[in-house]
Amino acid sequence: MKSILLVGLGRFGRHIAEKLNALNHQVMAVDRREGRVDAILPFVTNAQIGDSTNPDFLTSLGIRNFDFCIVAIGDDFQSSLETTSLLKELGARLVVSRAASDVHAKFLLRNGADEIIYPEKQLANWVAIRYSADHIFDYIELDDEHAIFEVQVPKEWVGKTVGELDVRKKYSLNIMGLKENGKMNLTVTPDTGITDRQTLLVLGTMKQIQRVFHL
Repeated sequence: MKSILLVGLGRFGRHIAEKLNALNHQVMAVDRREGRVDAILPFVTNAQIGDSTNPDFLTSLGIRNFDFCIVAIGDDFQSSLETTSLLKELGARLVVSRAASDVHAKFLLRNGADEIIYPEKQLANWVAIRYSADHIFDYIELDDEHAIFEVQVPKEWVGKTVGELDVRKKYSLNIMGLKENGKMNLTVTPDTGITDRQTLLVLGTMKQIQRVFHL
């Protein structure tokens, strides 16, 4: 369980709060709008109405006590930038800030952000890749070169075992798991058989996965 400060309770911030609550983390939520704070109360440990660009207000929260801070402000970049900078000045261990563009990201990183998240950009990439081919079911980008894809089993792989396919040696790919009827099997061995009722969870470089599975 971690203690987290979440600043900004728009739609993005609200989704983060709900997920952190489901994961049983302790969340202190902050927003300057009373309605947003009231709406998030069932999903957080505590919530306060306040201006995150005010040093005195942030100091009162005990910034050093949080494992990490998330700046989820999306409608006011100046406030996001000031909040990020103040959090770092007040001793925040880790500051994760939301950016809408590469320019925003550069300014945030220069002013205290340890990591940047691009919710719109990341979702756009996911949608473009997920729906650009009929046999892609899910996709997780790990970095600029590597990703995990959930893909349909190629016809020529049906009826063979993971060992017989030897995709690690032939294609430099790793079969991380098999999914069937909504259930994931992550215990994959060379003897694990592959059927046409399954989908594959495959890890590798983007280029290699696209080439092997004709994405």
